Amino acid sequence: MLETVDIKERLDKVLALLAQRIEVLKLSKQIGEQTQQSLSSQQREHILREQLRHIQKELGEGDEKSVEIGELRDAIEKAGMPKEAKDQATKELKRLERMPEAAAEYGMIRAYLDWLIDLPWSKLDTDTIDVGEARRILDEDHYGLPKIKRRILEYLAVRKLNPDGKSPILCFVGPPGVGKTSLGQSIARATGRKFVRLSLGGVHDEAEIRGHRRTYIGALPGNIIQSIRKAGTRNPVMMLDEVDKLGVGFHGDPSSALLEVLDPEQNSTFRDNYLGVAFDLSKVMFIATANVLDTIPGPVRDRMEIIELPGYTEDEKLEIARRYLLKRQLEANGLTAQQCEISEDAIRTIIRDYTREAGVRNLERLIGAVCRHVAMRVAEGGVERMRIDNAALPAILGPRRFENEVAMRTSVPGVATGLAWTPTGGDILFIEATRVPGSGKLILTGQLGEVMRESAQAALTLAKARAPDLGFDVTLFEKSDVHIHVPAGAIPKDGPSAGVAMFVALASLLTGRTARNDAAMTGEISLRGLVLPIGGVKEKVLAAARAGITTVLLPARNQKDLDDVPEAARAQVRFVWLERVDDAIAAALNPPSTREEAEAPAGGQTPGRRAARSL
Repeated sequence: MLETVDIKERLDKVLALLAQRIEVLKLSKQIGEQTQQSLSSQQREHILREQLRHIQKELGEGDEKSVEIGELRDAIEKAGMPKEAKDQATKELKRLERMPEAAAEYGMIRAYLDWLIDLPWSKLDTDTIDVGEARRILDEDHYGLPKIKRRILEYLAVRKLNPDGKSPILCFVGPPGVGKTSLGQSIARATGRKFVRLSLGGVHDEAEIRGHRRTYIGALPGNIIQSIRKAGTRNPVMMLDEVDKLGVGFHGDPSSALLEVLDPEQNSTFRDNYLGVAFDLSKVMFIATANVLDTIPGPVRDRMEIIELPGYTEDEKLEIARRYLLKRQLEANGLTAQQCEISEDAIRTIIRDYTREAGVRNLERLIGAVCRHVAMRVAEGGVERMRIDNAALPAILGPRRFENEVAMRTSVPGVATGLAWTPTGGDILFIEATRVPGSGKLILTGQLGEVMRESAQAALTLAKARAPDLGFDVTLFEKSDVHIHVPAGAIPKDGPSAGVAMFVALASLLTGRTARNDAAMTGEISLRGLVLPIGGVKEKVLAAARAGITTVLLPARNQKDLDDVPEAARAQVRFVWLERVDDAIAAALNPPSTREEAEAPAGGQTPGRRAARSL
């Protein structure tokens, strides 16, 4: 252009070049506008972030995301994961690295990686096993319970000799208030392990055990994995509380999800739905608690070692109150042992007259009520110290809630004392029978279940068949109705073990011989007159001892169960072993009385006492 000497020609060339450039700029602007419209806000943000990253790099500033990714990569290396989990974590980390922070999945992947990193894949607490020290700790925390303490010490001894063995899965079964949950804390203390408690009462969603899949918003691992993370170790003591109260909903059956957790052969590869990789639970010491065995599904029960906790005797409750409950309530109410003293007789009175339970929860509440009364007097400045004896209890706790019913139990023919089993321990109940004019019908009242109704029918048939031996005319039934009633009709009752008591009540009614007021009985009967074995012997004997019964009639085939009854309870009662119903008649009925007593109505006596829920 500079070589063009002619001005006009030079200007023409310049104009041509400028016109071409203008067209190019117009086209670039048009293309830019179209491109700008096609770019979404997410793409623009990505471009801007990329530009910002390069600017920060040029300025020497660190890239936050790169630093975060690097920290996660180091944490994965240090977590000690098995190969499967580590490969999964590395794969998710690469996805996270390629993903913009504003992406919807970014937070989900980051949370998933945090869970994988925080789990104690390889961290194990060192077992400091000292069997003698463990025995001291168990005796310090709990009074009695020799069978459970022996089983725990056996576990520790085996663990000491074989550190690589599988942990047992124990299930403590017993009435409320006997110390099942607190026993788990003592086990953790004796073994030097962390303790985590998982309450299963009312859980009805399988995801509570196995976790939710990560595709759901707000997904989390199940309670098992959450408890492991909370403990921070792979071998804690994990208490599965109230395993008998698991529910079933439309979200699945959580008890079925527990099968893998509670099987020592399978739980080394437990797979949580959220994690998606196997986690080893074989080093966890699982301890389950339950009030009743019947509601635990069979496959779950089969995977656990059942250890039954009996109710406490009066002497055991007294020792527990003196050693633990009184001290705890004094501390809770801001008192010292000098300011509040409760005599031993007062504690016995509270146990006998104000509580009737297998455990000690109500006993502790009433001791707390006494301590609060003393605290109020001390805080008012009226006294500096108080000693509580029997005479002071009615003013603090009110009148006696329970009374000795020995005198009124069987004062007329047709009443027998039975023994029952309930989820809260054993109990006594009364079987009442009377005869009224009618047409030979059998009337049953007291909200009895089907099994108990069948026992009553069998008892009546057996009584008719034994009429010559018992000494009454069987034609009495042609003009009479027999009414069998079990008081406390608002409480459902069921079970087969009332058969002997029902037969004795009918025999008492028909022969006019009263039943012994110091004897209680249990057992199932057959139409051949045999006495068949029953369950819950331990709870029933303890209930008899608590109620002041001195003679207990049990099926002869239950003699083997006597070993489970505490020695103190065995010493309080005399046992009569029944092979046939004739043995029950001989042991339970008093000598024949006058005919007038035999014809007296026996259905009007209703002992004022709560009955048990099930036999």
